[in-house]
Amino acid sequence: MKFSPWIALLLAPAAMAQTSAGVSSEWDVRTLLDGLDRQAEHLKPIIDQVKPDTWVSKGAPSAYGSQWKSAEAELGYLITSSQALSRDPEKLTLALDTYLRMQAMESTLGSLIEGIRKYQNPALADLARSVMTENSTNRDRLSQYLRDLAAQKEQEFQVADREAQRCRGAILNQPTPKGKSSH
Repeated sequence: MKFSPWIALLLAPAAMAQTSAGVSSEWDVRTLLDGLDRQAEHLKPIIDQVKPDTWVSKGAPSAYGSQWKSAEAELGYLITSSQALSRDPEKLTLALDTYLRMQAMESTLGSLIEGIRKYQNPALADLARSVMTENSTNRDRLSQYLRDLAAQKEQEFQVADREAQRCRGAILNQPTPKGKSSH
């Protein structure tokens, strides 16, 4: 029986599916993203209470105003990115974007919290820090999912590349058909 290289291509998805044992299920990822969205939604009213324009009269640098606007924007980007990832949890670029958006939002908010504490309301600063800290579990889980997903995608690429190389070799090693003789 002659082996067809096309059979290998049909079997490759099954081999790739076996490599994904370490990646969280789609349901787990959606649960994680729901938690991340809830935490982000808890931050929104806190950020809405921040009034950096009133801080300048108390000696605050005007840069806090742009940090506040950045925090608002980053929070919106994080929510949008998380929702996109929830719709397509296997997409590595969306997982990476969501993680980077979360880091950017936390970094911006971390700096803004110090201004809130010093120039507005220490209790509000503590609340913002508390919500950020509660989200650390989601950040860690998203980070792990991102690493697992990247590893899975690398394995899938390696399997597909090996199969393509093997198929190319099989095609090149096939005998060339004899030409028809002309009359």
